[in-house]
Amino acid sequence: MAALLHLDASARRASFSRELGEAFATAWRAAHPDGSYVHRDLAATPVPHIGEAWTELCDHVLAHQITDIGRYKEAVRTPEQEAAWAVVEPLLAELVAADVVLISAPMYNYSIPSALKAWLDQVTFPRMSLAGRKFVVVGARGGAYGPGMPREPYDHHERYLRHFFAGHYRVEGDDAVFLTTELVNSLIDPALTEHRPEHERSRAAALAAARSLGGGLR
Repeated sequence: MAALLHLDASARRASFSRELGEAFATAWRAAHPDGSYVHRDLAATPVPHIGEAWTELCDHVLAHQITDIGRYKEAVRTPEQEAAWAVVEPLLAELVAADVVLISAPMYNYSIPSALKAWLDQVTFPRMSLAGRKFVVVGARGGAYGPGMPREPYDHHERYLRHFFAGHYRVEGDDAVFLTTELVNSLIDPALTEHRPEHERSRAAALAAARSLGGGLR
């Protein structure tokens, strides 16, 4: 049975990244009526930041070369580590069970929202592999950061996540897909008003791609 894990990280309830995520998820669920769908709103229900006990779990996993995700619990030895594992376990179980991980995350200050970073920290251990899973990131950016744009070097959103997926999860190439609505600030910033048509084209293209990809994944 196909399984989709859908994460929302936007601080806005009505946001362009959430719009793209909903478009993808709706199409995916229509294509997989018997599939498993789990939605976690990281902004509405934040995941706590990691603490010292989590780092101790991580150190144990690394020192003992535990690469089987199902064995991570063996690292728990103290009450503090047990409490840390109680946070990790359900998040990690959702991630491992998914065939497709949909991450809806806008660009904040050139990077990802802290709510998403907290989740990534909790569910990531040394040398773990999630190869074979599909990661779809749908986002929104105030300006234009695509290839050839003056602000392309400032993009630490898509670039960071691509490196993260490849370096930590062994997920790269076509298994990491990014769809973005650009120039959303043209709707509110007088200095960007002339770019509204570009924003609308970007939004329409991203929505169409999200629906097509969501309905086409098997």
